[in-house]
Amino acid sequence: MRANFRMQRLFVEAALHQDAAFEANGDQFNYLANVLRLAEGAEVLVFNGRDGEWRMRLAFPTRKRLQLIAIEQTRPQPDAADLHYLFAPLKTGRLDYLVQKVVEMGAGRLRPVMTQHVQGRITSLERVRANVTEAAEQCGILAVPSVDEPVRLDALLQTWEPGRRLIFCDEGAAGDNPLPLLRTIEERSLALLVGPEGGFSEEERRMLHALPFVTAIPLGPRILRADTAAVAALAVIQATIGDWG
Repeated sequence: MRANFRMQRLFVEAALHQDAAFEANGDQFNYLANVLRLAEGAEVLVFNGRDGEWRMRLAFPTRKRLQLIAIEQTRPQPDAADLHYLFAPLKTGRLDYLVQKVVEMGAGRLRPVMTQHVQGRITSLERVRANVTEAAEQCGILAVPSVDEPVRLDALLQTWEPGRRLIFCDEGAAGDNPLPLLRTIEERSLALLVGPEGGFSEEERRMLHALPFVTAIPLGPRILRADTAAVAALAVIQATIGDWG
């Protein structure tokens, strides 16, 4: 069932169920009452990443208090997307953009990896998670992707989950067309790895090419920035072996 984009959507932490009612916190009150200027009886769509999406009515017991009251469930809770996105952190502004776009493109888990040529760093996981939530609110996503703590690439590969195929965007790969390589992949559990602006080191490339669960793909004849490469790679993956098929 597709999202209703005619109504405002809001992420909350509270449990959602028939007859659920809870009071908005300060940020929610400010957003709904002062920014959107919604009045008594207005309705919004609310989700928490666990209990599906619910249509809720606003009630103002006092001028400074706002309650949300459940009316009906509009969409059930889906499973999280089984597509992991592994990325070397970028500088803050571009990292915000990257996070929002990979959530829009269907990543179900974000996994920062520290590579030898990484140029950015994650100073606040809460900021990353806030960007994930905002993208989910705007794009009708109910299964909010998780965000892992950063880990070194070599350490992550040593403990890799059996049965999950890792698709590695290799700037040194032969050819320009990733589609024939993607179509050979039989696993349904997938992960995508995009490197830093400085690219992968030769040591990292050799390590990745030696692993049996890794498929290296090119991304066309042009050099792409890391955030652009993420969107391009996720698009071709979703179109060939992902959830666009």
